[in-house]
Amino acid sequence: MKGIQMKNDNYYFISWNVNGIRSINKKNGLKWIDDDVPSILALQEIKADEDQIPDTLFQHKYNNLIVSSSHKKGQSGVALYSDIEPSYQSPCYEVDTLKEGRINEIHFADIAFFNVYFPNGKRSQERLDYKMEFYEKFLNYIETLRKDGKSIIFCGDINTAHEEIDLSRPKENSKISGFMPVEREWIDKVIDAGYIDTFRYVHGDKSDRYSWWSMRTKARERNVGWRIDYFFVSSDLKEKIIDADILDQIMGSDHAPVTLKLRR
Repeated sequence: MKGIQMKNDNYYFISWNVNGIRSINKKNGLKWIDDDVPSILALQEIKADEDQIPDTLFQHKYNNLIVSSSHKKGQSGVALYSDIEPSYQSPCYEVDTLKEGRINEIHFADIAFFNVYFPNGKRSQERLDYKMEFYEKFLNYIETLRKDGKSIIFCGDINTAHEEIDLSRPKENSKISGFMPVEREWIDKVIDAGYIDTFRYVHGDKSDRYSWWSMRTKARERNVGWRIDYFFVSSDLKEKIIDADILDQIMGSDHAPVTLKLRR
């Protein structure tokens, strides 16, 4: 097997917004995990409680499955599969105050790892306000952990494209939630605080690489997309970054998986 089992000096992480874990199971959309076994598989928007998660997603038996489900049935939800034994785990209600099933927090070694499905602000001004509140609480929370000596890794669907090269039609979307100045400024703030967008660290200003495409307009076929799925690491992990990428050949969701490889 690939991944942590054969490369004990490295961590390998995959993050994916699956847009419904039961739906993707019907498409056999996670079978490829058996060929690419990550140390941690972080899934967002599972739209299921733990007892509704199929046991036929893939054959690999992870040591740990950690789920945070929304109090609203069939919405949001995150799941984290790990072969790393966590010393601490939490749904992080300090940030996910509405208990929408948006965060898995685990600690291992000196690392605090977060699998996050950040709110979408397109529905209403109220949801945009909540998204920005969530952003600020999350950054404050991880900064507190960092001051306590933790290295930080966070991944997931951030629901914002950072720069114009991160979406195919920036001018047309400049007033749409997901690319509004106030949302993009939060990512600036994250980077200014010393967190690294690992895809940009590895690939520089490479354009036309996206992680989400609208299903309504067959945008994926035309690669009219947005890069809204990320792996960020705190700056103390910078020299440990081996690779970060988007698995845009993987189908089954309107999002593509994103990856990160780190030296231990």
